[in-house]
Amino acid sequence: MNILLLYPEYPLTFWSFDYALKFISKKAAYPPLGLLTVAAMLPKDWEVRLTDLNIEKLKDQDLEWADYVMISAMLVQKESVHSILQRCSSLGKKVVAGGPLFNGTPEEYLDQVDHLILNEAEITLPLFLADLEKGNPQKVYRADSYPELSMTPIPRWDLIKVKKYATLMVQCSRGCPYDCEFCDITTLYGRKPRVKEAGQLIAELQAIYDMGWRGTVFIVDDNFIGNKLKIKKILPILIEWMENHQYPFRFTTEASINLADDDELIELMAEAAFDTVFIGLETPNEESLLECAKIQNRGRDMIAAIKKLQEAGIQVLGGYIVGFDSDDEGIFHRQIKFIQESGVVTAMVGLLNALPKTKLWKRLMAEDRLQLDTTGNNTDGTINFVPKMDESMLINGYRNIVRTIYSPRYYYRRVCNFLQHYQPRRSWEVQRDDIKAFFKSIFYLGIVGNGASQWYYWKMLGKSILFHRSLFPDAVKLMVFGYHFRKVAKKL
Repeated sequence: MNILLLYPEYPLTFWSFDYALKFISKKAAYPPLGLLTVAAMLPKDWEVRLTDLNIEKLKDQDLEWADYVMISAMLVQKESVHSILQRCSSLGKKVVAGGPLFNGTPEEYLDQVDHLILNEAEITLPLFLADLEKGNPQKVYRADSYPELSMTPIPRWDLIKVKKYATLMVQCSRGCPYDCEFCDITTLYGRKPRVKEAGQLIAELQAIYDMGWRGTVFIVDDNFIGNKLKIKKILPILIEWMENHQYPFRFTTEASINLADDDELIELMAEAAFDTVFIGLETPNEESLLECAKIQNRGRDMIAAIKKLQEAGIQVLGGYIVGFDSDDEGIFHRQIKFIQESGVVTAMVGLLNALPKTKLWKRLMAEDRLQLDTTGNNTDGTINFVPKMDESMLINGYRNIVRTIYSPRYYYRRVCNFLQHYQPRRSWEVQRDDIKAFFKSIFYLGIVGNGASQWYYWKMLGKSILFHRSLFPDAVKLMVFGYHFRKVAKKL
């Protein structure tokens, strides 16, 4: 059996880093971890190929070679999925589809794909494979339970060109104990976090290490600390492995703000080389936090929590939202102030959107306020429901936030704020990508850039050398990211 795994193309987004990738000669930020994991679940005697449309073109001969085409996709990749399905249809190719996009609105694809493998593949894919062997595969496969992650194999890294990616990925857990109204994670993976055993995580890291990868590894859990007790047992084992391998990786992950409440956990993560954490900060408006059931953020000094993590050597990336029913016209200024004071350099500000099957989606549908399908990209300036605030005021206010915080003056001021508080646990060896990024930044930001961005670039460069020499590679990286974010903001 010949299987072609296809990963659709991402549009330009805040997290795509399209404009930053050229500084390090990479094609894409992240590999298709889900498809690589699915590939490892397929029969060993099948011929399997993978094409990631983010780094290469899809050729007709690849489609013609395949007996089945398997697709996994996020909602934001919907447009690319539509194009792929049209090409498969024109060539008469059978398509098997799964992943968040198809789980969100499976009814939209019943006539476009041959088989839908819904929920988590550890349960539903073997059912499909068994029926396929018998010659009677069903149209849709669903599960009413969640698999133990001990069932998850090591991804098939041999199927991709690893060096084309800026960051590699592993998954440690699924699920989140919180139930924020706008979030679809609990819909997909439940509220009881399931965590891999330490040995399983180490085996996955060893596989990446054995390929020769050195650098950033993104632990893609939606809330890495969802099960604190289990994570605290894993981290000492991870620390030992990292020490024995001379710290080959720097870890990035996602967590809830209550990480700042647990000094032991902070210490363990910092010692294990977690140097970046994305946190959904959302809003300084307490009424909006109450509205969306973001209970972990309420009644706390979030800026103090961020500073605490920065001083422990953990950079905070922040997610922010405007468009809650409780927001008024003052929210735009408050968000800018909140972001600037926190020193969160990478601040993803989005418009509230209702994702399929979330509590927000169901509430707005009951209130007859849903309007459009969401694009899956809450940073593209669109909204898919009738807001309480005047819509034009909301969208214009949103654009003003993004263009303000990524203007050279505001952005570089935030970088300085961050560097003053950031105290990394260890110095990292300068990599070839760091050197590439530095010299390309001189050309693109220091020479070709416009007047304001040029001036702030050289000012930041000088300040880093004089006062933050050990953080110089981090400063260069943030300046390159700023270039990407400014380009994205201009397209709003």
